[in-house]
Amino acid sequence: MSHEMIAILMFSGMMLMLMTGQRVFGAIGFVGAVAALALWGAGGVEVPFSAMMKLMTWYPLLTLPMFIFMGYVLSESRIADDLYRMFHVWMGPVRGGLAIGTIGLMVLISAMNGLSVAGMAIGATIALPELLRRGYDKIMVTGVVQAGSSLGILVPPSVVLVLYAMIARQPVGQLWLAGMIPGLMMATLFIVYIYIRCRVQPHLGPVLPVAERDVSLPEKLRLLRAGLLPLVIFAVMMVPFVRGWTSLVESSAVGAIAALLAAVLKRRMTRAVFETSVRNTLGITCMFMWIILAALGFGAIFDGLGAVGAIEGLFTETLDLNPWWILILMQLSFIVMGTFLDDTAMLVIVAPLYVPLVGAMGFDLIWYGVLYTITTQIAYMTPPFGYNLFLMRAMAPPEIGLRDIYRSILPFVGVMLLALTLVMVFPQIALWLPDLVYGR
Repeated sequence: MSHEMIAILMFSGMMLMLMTGQRVFGAIGFVGAVAALALWGAGGVEVPFSAMMKLMTWYPLLTLPMFIFMGYVLSESRIADDLYRMFHVWMGPVRGGLAIGTIGLMVLISAMNGLSVAGMAIGATIALPELLRRGYDKIMVTGVVQAGSSLGILVPPSVVLVLYAMIARQPVGQLWLAGMIPGLMMATLFIVYIYIRCRVQPHLGPVLPVAERDVSLPEKLRLLRAGLLPLVIFAVMMVPFVRGWTSLVESSAVGAIAALLAAVLKRRMTRAVFETSVRNTLGITCMFMWIILAALGFGAIFDGLGAVGAIEGLFTETLDLNPWWILILMQLSFIVMGTFLDDTAMLVIVAPLYVPLVGAMGFDLIWYGVLYTITTQIAYMTPPFGYNLFLMRAMAPPEIGLRDIYRSILPFVGVMLLALTLVMVFPQIALWLPDLVYGR
């Protein structure tokens, strides 16, 4: 049997196992282990051992528990509640103002956590009930929460971009800066869409009653200070890193300590909050490490069989495709895989295949990291099996059904496709800031 056929069988077997509902690391690791033993016999046990040693020597991996802990501390200590109250008061007089404020809340949550799941949980438990209680259209606001939560994997400090940086061997700082303007641009496009739609259809987002927004100026300023706290933590963490004063790992530790101190100073760091934050951090970090470990072993065998060269030859020689068509096909494959995989699984499975090909075609790998992340966001929310759709179904109130969730996301997916197109056509949207700061 040819190496190309073995590679196809490995990939097909892995996809089949994933579609049966097996855990991602189990499916990837099992197929990799069986292939290694079949190809090299007892010597195949060296593959997972080598992958484990490689994982243990990835110093930047220490940033993952730090960023995740920072996000959970700020979430569990109810600092997000203060943020929503701030947007509630300041944006109440505008039609659709609370929905616009929810997007602002999600941007700040993204800057605190770096994971879309945290934004979804906070949006579904804090923002969604308030929006429904004030007469907002349930379909529109369900889409608002899902779209806003997707910003968590693009706005720094994105955990997904850290993983991409390790796999693609690209600087994390440049990737974070590259994701910042596209992330804020996408949030702005969401806000513009909400504002225009609520102006055209006022019943979708009514103005907050005068009694609820009649708040004194000192109280408004106090709430504004609460909203600035995540930005202060973000600045304390990012500025030393961008200026070169601290390493990535040191900056992540600074962010975690700053979040912990903020919760302590606000007298919200209880034993329960600390224990929940540590448990969730440990669980998610272990999940990431198992997936990466399995993917490294799988990728070593897959690459050793010449799969990367075979795929490159298929696209560039057999099919004779233009590099831009190859890039578009790659993005479409992410959307298809997003129907049954999360962003981390897609990254560790496909990036070892796609990243060398993207580099060989002459595209910027920093720019491609942003394209991958935006496409993953779209895949998360694409019916019928988008990851975020079922996550929202699990968290939404009973009056919001799966059909409502599907309908809610369609206009926001259109906005995200517009953002993806803009970044593809104008790469400097992503590359201008890292070029400016790092002088690339």
